[in-house]
Amino acid sequence: MPIPIPSLDDRSFQDIVDEAKRLIPRYCPEWTNHNVADPGVALIELFAWMTEMAIFRLNQVPDRLYLHFLNMIGIELFPPSVARGDLLFELSAVLDRAVVIPSGTEVATAGPTVSSPVVFSTTDELVVRPPSFISAKTGLANNDELFVDVFDELRFDGGEVRCFASDPIEPGDAVYLGFAESLSGHLIRLSISASIEGIGVDPRNAPIVWESFVGDTWLPVEVRSDTTGGLNRDGSVVVIVPRGTTPLILGGTRAFWLRARLVEPREGQPFYKATPRISALQAEALGGIVAAEQSSAGPREILGSSTGQPGQSFELSQAPVLVPKGRDAGRLTVGTDTVPWEKVEDFSASGPGDRHYVLHGSSGLIEFGPIVRYGDGSARQHGMIPPDGAEIAIEGCRFGGGAAGNVGSGTLTVLRSSVPFVDSVTNPEPATGGVDGETIENAKLRGPLSLRTGERAVTIRDFERLTFEATPEVARVRCLAPSSGGDPVRLLVVPTVVKPHDELVIDDFALSDALVADVSSYLEPRRLLGSTVEIGTPYYQGVTVAVLLHALPGRPVSLIRQRCLDLLHHRINPLSGGPNGTGWPFSVDLSTAHLTELLEGVEGVDRIEEIILFEYDLRTGMRSGPGSEIIRLDADSLFLSARHQVVVR
Repeated sequence: MPIPIPSLDDRSFQDIVDEAKRLIPRYCPEWTNHNVADPGVALIELFAWMTEMAIFRLNQVPDRLYLHFLNMIGIELFPPSVARGDLLFELSAVLDRAVVIPSGTEVATAGPTVSSPVVFSTTDELVVRPPSFISAKTGLANNDELFVDVFDELRFDGGEVRCFASDPIEPGDAVYLGFAESLSGHLIRLSISASIEGIGVDPRNAPIVWESFVGDTWLPVEVRSDTTGGLNRDGSVVVIVPRGTTPLILGGTRAFWLRARLVEPREGQPFYKATPRISALQAEALGGIVAAEQSSAGPREILGSSTGQPGQSFELSQAPVLVPKGRDAGRLTVGTDTVPWEKVEDFSASGPGDRHYVLHGSSGLIEFGPIVRYGDGSARQHGMIPPDGAEIAIEGCRFGGGAAGNVGSGTLTVLRSSVPFVDSVTNPEPATGGVDGETIENAKLRGPLSLRTGERAVTIRDFERLTFEATPEVARVRCLAPSSGGDPVRLLVVPTVVKPHDELVIDDFALSDALVADVSSYLEPRRLLGSTVEIGTPYYQGVTVAVLLHALPGRPVSLIRQRCLDLLHHRINPLSGGPNGTGWPFSVDLSTAHLTELLEGVEGVDRIEEIILFEYDLRTGMRSGPGSEIIRLDADSLFLSARHQVVVR
């Protein structure tokens, strides 16, 4: 990206010519012909052109020096942030042995982007194991004393088993299925033989939720399909088990549990009049889900040969490089030495015998330790110098990142290499978190701010600035000081979300575990001793705006309505709202007077007849409270648009 050129001397060619002509009467009054045909004027224009070229070159100097200065004090451009998501691998057949999908398995997009596909790689190994069904119980949730063991009847006797033991059945009744090994991330099919006994419910909307025990609580399980009509007929239930499942002892049996629990039916829906009965159940593994990030592994690259001098540097053929937190960022070897060198942040703690190097992710530059001369005349080598003539090579580097990785659901479908017994792969949800690398303009603004506090989190502004530096995935942050001694510093983080304004929902602003870990690890060595930091999200106050307006004669009503809706979603927005387009400000109220002024500026609007503001519950999807002319905003809150209504007359 080109750097805007500052003007140390902003004179143009014509300015120089005009200035020279104005000086002619003072130094050479007998020269009276100043027309372009005069040879003297031709010489003036020639030297003016040469002077303009010199000024242009001079104006390049400050930017080069400025960027070199930033590099000298350790400020470099942030590399892009990778998008992350989940990949669902489905097996070609039900197997009786484990299938391993290795870490680093690459999956790419297909279709129109095949010429330059977006590549994702799995970050963990996925092992799909056949489930070992060892226990089945019925009982009331949260009441360990009322469990009834029905495993023998279900597996061996061939008789019918009541799914819910209470009589009459009621919300909270559940049937528990126990497995010997963890099914974390597995795609499981439960094949069920049942008879139509659980009458009274709508088979398309049965009041049943499937859950799995994770940590110390029961979490909902994603149900991909259910052909049993609420456990009322032969069919199957296909679920994706959450990751991180843990064992639990229920009714004296230790196992990894899935349960089907009865809940209150939705308004207008009937409830069971009798319990469903099942006569057989079989569990099979169809695949599994694993985390992935937008990156691909580069080949082994020979960077060159050492000159035996301190402070050497080598440049990778591809940049930027994804440098993970910690010390692992590729395997760098020197000569025939099989011991890999270690990546460090800088050479301040490196001794002359330490195999250390520094990798700059944004530029792909690799540096070896320099010799530094100190005030007492001594010189110290910081980091070992590669022997003269030794070959420098690196492998295992990963490349990728940027907003291009925020692909939609169902777009990652192409396996870059075959995996035995894997039939297909896809991403059930959109990938998020991809952010382009830092621009030069932003680095020039960030540099002076970083020098003011010496990389220490002391003031509220320090915490906010350092949070931005922790990861490009942070779009906005507000720091709230402790209300009293011992209270934590609260950081309210708004993540970067690449999505149309009118499609944003509250779940889009949830903080990923990776983002929280990046911010926490970055602030930990920089916070003051004794201070604690709490990282969370703002409270998102939903807002619905109801507008009645009149259009100018002859203007298309549908177009005016869409323009007004787009404006409302854009301005009442945590990321693009507010007067500056950088997100709705904290602690700033929303009023009908402000919206009236905005909407009256829309092309085709004649006048605004009425505007009413409603608070909106983003979880239940319902308005809360009566309409008003102003909605107050707390210090820890932001507005988020929801279901605006515009009527055009």
